[in-house]
Amino acid sequence: MRLKSAFRVWQRHLKVYTKLYKSSIALNFIEPILYLAALGLGLGGFVGEINGVPYIKFIAPGIIASSAMFAATYECTYGTYVRMVFQKTFDAILATPVNINDLIAGELMWGATKSLLYGTIILLVVSLFGLIDSSLIILAIPILFIAGLIFAEISLIFVAIVPGIDSFNYFYTLSMTPMFLFSGIFFPLDTLPPALSGIAFFTPLYHLVNICRAFSYGQPSDVLFDILYLFAVAIILAPLPFRLMRKRVIK
Repeated sequence: MRLKSAFRVWQRHLKVYTKLYKSSIALNFIEPILYLAALGLGLGGFVGEINGVPYIKFIAPGIIASSAMFAATYECTYGTYVRMVFQKTFDAILATPVNINDLIAGELMWGATKSLLYGTIILLVVSLFGLIDSSLIILAIPILFIAGLIFAEISLIFVAIVPGIDSFNYFYTLSMTPMFLFSGIFFPLDTLPPALSGIAFFTPLYHLVNICRAFSYGQPSDVLFDILYLFAVAIILAPLPFRLMRKRVIK
């Protein structure tokens, strides 16, 4: 893998994105705001406080984390699959001096960038609404990139093995949606049965939520393990997209 060539792939995706960013940002912006309004304001009127924190402030950091997750996941599932199968963008790129490892690295970098971009946008929005208590929340921004890299890796692994684009329904229904619902965004995990909370503990979104929430409350000392966990998962998963996607593309 050559970083310069991978960066060229990233640049190509950025250039395409700049032509479509207005509609793309609008769609990715509206959904988390709806969750925040419907659950934070609507359900929050009945819940009151969790751990001494108003419910809307409790879920706001989790909405930042989930926005970062879905941004990378959508980009590196449907986006990557369409470029690979329907648009034949992969074929065009591989006809240049860029090799398959450069291409996959560029896809991962772009997915992580989308995670960073959309997570930061939602972070700014919830901050403007006064739902963040500490300026330390800016320390969560680089972590959004690392978490985005993990979700991009997971997504490319699935892209490499799916028989068709319709199979992404299984990926989102059986993986992304449960992770979204059971990673501590909407309620503390200690309310779940031990088996479920134990499974949730191993999901990257759970640790990203912890990080965003701790920085939002001004408690950075609580998340060292979560940060190390995300770095470890990113490193462990890194070889898999390259191996599996190489087999898929060459086949």
